[in-house]
Amino acid sequence: MMNFADSGLVIFALSALFIMGGLGFTVVGDVAINWRRGVKSLQLHSKIMLVGTPALLLAGTLFVYLLERSNVETLGSLDASGQWLAAFFQSASARTAGFNSVDLAQFTQPTLLIMIVLMLIGAGSTSTGGGIKVSTFAVAFVATWAFLRQKKHVVMFQRSVSWETVTKSLAIIVVSGAVLTIAMFVLMISENAPFEKVVFETISAFATVGLTVGLTEQLSEVGKYVMIVVMIIGRIGPLTLAYMLARPEPSIIKYPRDSVLTG
Repeated sequence: MMNFADSGLVIFALSALFIMGGLGFTVVGDVAINWRRGVKSLQLHSKIMLVGTPALLLAGTLFVYLLERSNVETLGSLDASGQWLAAFFQSASARTAGFNSVDLAQFTQPTLLIMIVLMLIGAGSTSTGGGIKVSTFAVAFVATWAFLRQKKHVVMFQRSVSWETVTKSLAIIVVSGAVLTIAMFVLMISENAPFEKVVFETISAFATVGLTVGLTEQLSEVGKYVMIVVMIIGRIGPLTLAYMLARPEPSIIKYPRDSVLTG
């Protein structure tokens, strides 16, 4: 899409598809059914997605623009409107799609970090995108904030979030982190590539985004197998894989509680 970097029609048309697909089928259906009743009638998940999606999109656009507007290899070669369009497009594409309107290999390291975070968060549950999902990130963030404020309940949009959901969100993040760490470790041994490129390509594969900074085409046979496994895990979901591998062991025995020093 580099030939259409400053074409508003093409950029906004594709971005609209990214965003709709990234919201998730349940959110689109919920909005279609309840839009006349107002926001209060929407499910909590829909509210999280409708707030989190534009927030991430806006933050990503702003960061990419500020970090790359002086880089003549990327946004710097475009006029003012083209720079905003390119920044917006990369922010939208990073979380669900995989198209690029500028050469990502020429991005500065801070911009690559922003792209990595956006790809890792990904899109919504039941959507066409990957990542740990926006709702997972939102629940973990709000739960952490509630813990720091010594609150007993996690509340979002005047609704309490169950501790089972909080635990599941934290488990997804931990399992995802473990998978990514192992994959990146193997790639750093098998590939002769800079650290930031290995991290970018691995998370892009895990989040099933498809963006690349040029490393994928240079992967060794071992690296290709690693990427295949990471993409499969990212598609089926890390927590689903953990459930498949772990054997449930129900127990009727309860043990006394004790404290553990953390932090």
